[in-house]
Amino acid sequence: MGYTANDIRNICLLGHGGDGKSALCESMLFTTKAITRLGKRADGTTVSDFDDEEKKRQYSISSSVIPVEYNKCKLNVIDNPGYFDFAGQIVQSLRVVDAGLICLTAKSGIGVGTEKGWKYLAKAGLPAMFYVSKLDEEHANFFNVLDSLREMFGASVIPFTFPIMQGETAVGLVDLIEKKAYDANGKEIALPADANDRIEEYMAELNEQVAETDEALMEKFFMEEPFTAEELQTGIKAGIRDRSVTPVFCGCAYTGLGTTNLMANIVKYAPNPLEGKPMTKVDDEGGESEFKLDPNGSPMAFVFNTLADQYGKNSYFKVISGDMEDTLTVTNVRTGDSEKLGNMFFPKGKDNTKTSKVCCGDIGVFTKLASVKTGDTLGLPGKTVRIKGMTYDEPMYKMAVYAKVKGTEDKIAAGLVKLNEEDASFTYGNDPETKEMIIAGVCDIHLSVIIAKLLSKYKVEAVLKPAKIAYRETIKKKVEIHGRHKKQSGGHGQFGDVYIRFEPQSESEEMIFADETVGGCVPKNFIPSVEKGLRNCVGKGVLAGYPVVFLKSTLYFGSYHPVDSSDMAFQTAAGIAYKEGLPTAGPTLLEPIGELKVLIPDNNMGDVIGDLNKRRGRVMGMNPDPENPGYQIVEAEVPMGEMTSYTIDLRAMSQGRGSYTLKFVRYEEVPQMNQAKIIEDAKKEEEEA
Repeated sequence: MGYTANDIRNICLLGHGGDGKSALCESMLFTTKAITRLGKRADGTTVSDFDDEEKKRQYSISSSVIPVEYNKCKLNVIDNPGYFDFAGQIVQSLRVVDAGLICLTAKSGIGVGTEKGWKYLAKAGLPAMFYVSKLDEEHANFFNVLDSLREMFGASVIPFTFPIMQGETAVGLVDLIEKKAYDANGKEIALPADANDRIEEYMAELNEQVAETDEALMEKFFMEEPFTAEELQTGIKAGIRDRSVTPVFCGCAYTGLGTTNLMANIVKYAPNPLEGKPMTKVDDEGGESEFKLDPNGSPMAFVFNTLADQYGKNSYFKVISGDMEDTLTVTNVRTGDSEKLGNMFFPKGKDNTKTSKVCCGDIGVFTKLASVKTGDTLGLPGKTVRIKGMTYDEPMYKMAVYAKVKGTEDKIAAGLVKLNEEDASFTYGNDPETKEMIIAGVCDIHLSVIIAKLLSKYKVEAVLKPAKIAYRETIKKKVEIHGRHKKQSGGHGQFGDVYIRFEPQSESEEMIFADETVGGCVPKNFIPSVEKGLRNCVGKGVLAGYPVVFLKSTLYFGSYHPVDSSDMAFQTAAGIAYKEGLPTAGPTLLEPIGELKVLIPDNNMGDVIGDLNKRRGRVMGMNPDPENPGYQIVEAEVPMGEMTSYTIDLRAMSQGRGSYTLKFVRYEEVPQMNQAKIIEDAKKEEEEA
């Protein structure tokens, strides 16, 4: 059936892996008879997990749009990955939804995924709701979980439903607002006698929160006058929009308990696209302002996700103005290119349903739009604006990518280009210093999936190795050395003779060259040759082959031959002086030092500080984070060579709650006890090359 923006609800599912997001999607589809049997992740039969890599790993790695039609409304449910490695997918989903539903289980309760889901929605300024799943599991306890939610997230958390228990079995649920009870089939049953006290308690709390949404309602509340049904609904909707009301629902996906009630409440209380948070548009000067959806405006769409399959690229979009029709030719605001739409679909996991029109506020899929990327805005020429693109956290987990088969490096690079169109949360590029291709992602699982997709989609094998550390070498003593190059083999000879002083300096990382010769002992035309010879050498130090920095080289004496001296002879003589002089000048290794900022919960402080000490880090300060109560920001300086596994280790120490940034600041001398291994590893690598 045809829908308008008023009939649409765009909802994203958040929570940790295993908390029932995909199962809830299946239950919604099954309850509304969109599918004939419940799929199971273990069997690879769920609608939302359709990628081959998802089936193999048995967890979501990409967002999936699941349309659910209920009570003449369309719910676009976006099922997001539960593992933090794929947080980029959540960033994209949050740009096109109007509310989020955070899933957690009645057995496990609040986890890291619950906390992060709340923070994601708070940062995006989107309404939050909770769904407590798996009421059928042994030792499940909804009310314990509810108490934990209220303790952590405050008075806005109010149950809209709660289970009816017989022993440890949930046999039905109570709808707080309706004051009615239902079984797993959505059929009304008798309201248990002991439910009235809970209804009275929770309704009193709900009324108080609703009263704060409107002055007239507040006055009525103080007068102890009951709200009408219409006033209550209006107040709840307003409270959800401004996050002063956070509903809690419950159910069991596999029995269907609570699924119908959840959908009914989403339709009734969640904002439609016209009521949701406005998007952000950007002008030519970079200024930002609000953009509200306009059903009567010129057709425009925002692309929020990209997935590729064997048939080509699928661009997922939300219509933000007018209606998108398959006969249109649109302009990509980013590139200025024209795109003829032609192929347009409604998504449903891997299955797409062809359509000729997608209305304002709805979500669809374009296929075969080659130049379109995630974050692009499409619209009619001269009648569109640029919607702000995606902003991802800087990926901190870096590895080097090597071809398993030599000669396939170009194929790897081409595959990464295409995969980056699907997942812009990772970065890649060649390090000109170490000559490695570096890929940076959220964590190890994230990168392993990328490597797996290179093989499955683009038939090229790659392996990940720790990225090389860009060490440096310098000297600690001043030395004077004589370098002479003399070669006579009949005919024209070669002669270059130089005296060079090598000494440390702190003015510049780049070598400083000085000429102190007098009397023409070295002709002026050969002095640049000496400098060139030295600069050719400093790219490789005498200890481990790393570039030499903070070096001053002074040419103070020399001699020449009027016939045999040449540019090349003086370059060679300078090289001889370098190779003989630097080993005697107290050569030492320098390591890159990074400025580290770690955001961690208070109770993980000791572990993090202890770990930094093991990494030879220096803690510079600790301060409470004003934006995250209960969290500290630890500032430290730490050798970057000690940080290759820090992303994984910090996740383990903080149960995934911690995050960090690391920026290079300077070079420092490596402690002598650590130098031997670095030198040994460098020489071994050179031998193997």
